[in-house]
This record gives sequence, C-alpha cells and structure tokens, in this order.
Amino acid sequence: MNKHTAIYATTSTVVTIRGDEAFDAAGNPVSYDEAVVQAYIDANAYKTQRAAAYPSIHDQLDLLYHGGMDAWKAAITAVKQEFPK
Repeated sequence: MNKHTAIYATTSTVVTIRGDEAFDAAGNPVSYDEAVVQAYIDANAYKTQRAAAYPSIHDQLDLLYHGGMDAWKAAITAVKQEFPK
C-alpha cells in the first residue's frame, strides 16, 4: 500500500498528487489528514504483505494438481495466518 493510494481512498476530492501535495479537479491544493492516511495504510498493510507471500499462480496450480485441494488450502491458510486482517 502506497501513500498515494491511501490519499485517494481517504480524500474524495483529490484527483492529482504530485509528491506529497494533493490537488482537486480544478488544480486547487487539497489538504488531507496525515494521521488518517497513515491509519489507512496500516489497516491495509496485510494486503500487500499477503500478495508478496502467496505462491505464484503457476505454483498454486501445480500444488493443486500434484497435492490436491487440501495441500493448496494449507499453503494459502499459512499465508493468511502469517498476515491476518
């Protein structure tokens, strides 16, 4: 999760971001709450961590074929337990 994604998600009037400055559709500066943005990043950090930890689709399909559904579920569950919501 990057800061720009969090700013867009938490401040509806923002349409452009340059560096740490946000702007509305007319190009006017828009202020946003850093604490709210950081809280959003922290609350959604598990998504990025899980995405990096999951096996590739190729490896998941291979695991399904060779190990079956239970082996696949075990691999996915291990990642979910390591990075809970």
